[in-house]
Amino acid sequence: MTKKQNQKDQGGTIALNRKARHEYSLEDRFEGGMALQGWEIKSIRQGKANIADSYVIIKDGEAYLFGAIIQPLNSASSHVVCDPERSRKLLLNKREINKLIGAKERDGYTMVATAMYWKGPWVKLEFYLAKGKREFDKRDDIKDRDWSREKERMMKHSKR
Repeated sequence: MTKKQNQKDQGGTIALNRKARHEYSLEDRFEGGMALQGWEIKSIRQGKANIADSYVIIKDGEAYLFGAIIQPLNSASSHVVCDPERSRKLLLNKREINKLIGAKERDGYTMVATAMYWKGPWVKLEFYLAKGKREFDKRDDIKDRDWSREKERMMKHSKR
């Protein structure tokens, strides 16, 4: 591996889900590795990953990323079947999976993917336990953000 490519894999964001902070109130943060195929790693290095509408599901005691799209490269091998929307297994501890199952079934949480990034040579997924916001919650957040911006302007002008 060349030095330039190795530095690229050391850190950095691959994909973000910016809509998640607006649509959900995020509470507990989790990080998990992903079981990926070779063509998916090559596509991720080229920046062809999208997690905008993705979430995590628990099935048979294992966590899966659902709804993420990794577009295959045009130069992909012809004998490999590339499914851009397949479910990808997340590598989590049993304790973390049990916590997710409990929160989902007891408290009605959902698990929303917010970021995909490099951590060393591995691809990691950041996701949160979240509850969906209602329309008035979103308006309150917008109002608070506007008020804090207005306060900053007032403080800036009063210092002059």
